[in-house]
Amino acid sequence: MRQTLVIMVKAPVAGRAKTRLARDIGTVEALRFYRAATAALLRRVARDRRWTTILAVEPARAVGAHFWPGTIPRRPQSRGDLGARMRDQFARTPRQRVVLVGSDIPGVSAPLVAKAFAALHRHDAVFGPAEDGGYWLVGLRAGYRPAAAFRGVRWSGPCALADSRASLVGSRIAEIDLLFDVDEAADWRRWLSLPVVAETR
Repeated sequence: MRQTLVIMVKAPVAGRAKTRLARDIGTVEALRFYRAATAALLRRVARDRRWTTILAVEPARAVGAHFWPGTIPRRPQSRGDLGARMRDQFARTPRQRVVLVGSDIPGVSAPLVAKAFAALHRHDAVFGPAEDGGYWLVGLRAGYRPAAAFRGVRWSGPCALADSRASLVGSRIAEIDLLFDVDEAADWRRWLSLPVVAETR
């Protein structure tokens, strides 16, 4: 069974990426974080041969930009809210296990991605919960693409995971490790304190 990892990325330019974080720490530092976090994530997971890695790029016109390694396939994100864009990414590979991750979660690793794919052997869906009530990973088993998935979700808040689970009513759902994402200044300072980050500054 083929497996595809889709990494949702935004063009690392002002007004596109980490706008909420930029309000706290400034645009320059927010973009510096986003570029560093995305590059580190790609080093950790993109070369793993257990899955094919694809970048889902927003905005669509940035697909050909030189922000990311040219060796990684890319495709545009569709329009609509996050739920619509996620449904579209899953629909593009209906006969594969597909896992989607964000590009700004410091703790994402190849072992965790592998754990998510393994969960899809016996479950319809898998989530990687985030500390703020959202999630950093979602995956669907091959052939499972419910039309109601991710509809009616209150995004960017403490109900995102609960709402997303509710949209998959009747599904067998697994959860893997809890991680933190970086949306506010406190999260950014926590990221700065990580040993692997401190060593590079």
